[in-house]
Amino acid sequence: MSLLAPPLSLYIHMPWCVKKCPYCDFNSHGLRNTPPPYAEYIDHLLADLDADRVDFGAALAGRPVVSIFFGGGTPSLFSPELIERLLDGVRERLPLAADAEITLETNPGTVEHGRFDGYLKAGVNRISFGVQSFDDDKLRRLGRIHSAAEAERAVKSAQDAGYANINLDLMYALPQQMLEGALADVDRAVALQPTHISHYQLTLEPNTVFAANPPPLPDDDHAWAMQEACEARLAAAGYGQYEISAYAQPGRRCAHNLNYWRFGDYLGIGAGAHGKLSDAASGQVRRRWKSRNPRAYMDAAGTAARIGGDQIVTAGELPFEYMLNALRLIDGVPLQDFGERTGLSLTTIATSLNDAQQRGWLHPDPQQLRTTALGQRFLNDVIASFLA
Repeated sequence: MSLLAPPLSLYIHMPWCVKKCPYCDFNSHGLRNTPPPYAEYIDHLLADLDADRVDFGAALAGRPVVSIFFGGGTPSLFSPELIERLLDGVRERLPLAADAEITLETNPGTVEHGRFDGYLKAGVNRISFGVQSFDDDKLRRLGRIHSAAEAERAVKSAQDAGYANINLDLMYALPQQMLEGALADVDRAVALQPTHISHYQLTLEPNTVFAANPPPLPDDDHAWAMQEACEARLAAAGYGQYEISAYAQPGRRCAHNLNYWRFGDYLGIGAGAHGKLSDAASGQVRRRWKSRNPRAYMDAAGTAARIGGDQIVTAGELPFEYMLNALRLIDGVPLQDFGERTGLSLTTIATSLNDAQQRGWLHPDPQQLRTTALGQRFLNDVIASFLA
């Protein structure tokens, strides 16, 4: 099977936030006494992109960018003017699809975002709010610096500015949370009528404050009950689940994340940013990530020193990497996509496919790769079965 070049996205990492949350394991850095060099960082992002274009020139040729995602950190600490300057620079360097989805993550506190009409003017057409909960006590336990009322005001402010595509991030299985509290958060979110809701279980990640000092969390059975009840509540409100943690109104699925889950390609620029690129000519899939420390990243000034790691994904690793993404999708993916996105024959995964079907984890569909309800519950086991 020949490797085909999939859709291409761009991920841009903005590493600063007002305060690092105790559950967060992202490459984020709380503000100190001296303001971060925001304008300087924009220059280095564009230098990073220029260097990637040189390194990956042939593999990028003629491929439009279908989505851009500003992640962090808190990207909206950057002013609309700086975001506009960056997006203008991107447009000068890469062709953007006419309907490209451009998402900016923001937090609800007023100190953490600029004017929403300014971001809209800059070209950002989708806003993602890190709300997490509408319970002020739970927000304090999570280390958040906004209130539920501020979250509601921020969402309405974005809507008033003209945003018609808004995501809300919510967490469940929070410290000492009961089922009623998880459902109340969903109801408050739905009342704001966002187009998309991301609904995640709080997990204890290594090297976080919560991992070192775990809070009292609901056990697995209670967490599963919350997930099922919230899924039903979201479905009743018109939000269809299309991925483990993602729910959308009709026609409002996140294009950027869908490209990840379908094993598409993406350039990653910024401190700690990860990228993946398929080279149809060589038949190779490459992963590259950038230096995590913002100062070290900027000091590299677009040189090879900005690269934190670079590797070819081996044929033995590709099935697991593909399944790690594709099996998260509720509707699955066409089985033929496996060959097109990895360059491997289906015979390489025939045994694992058969075993997963026999266990009741995958539907016995010769055209579609899709997990059953049982497979969704034990997804980590399903994915692990495709390890080399």
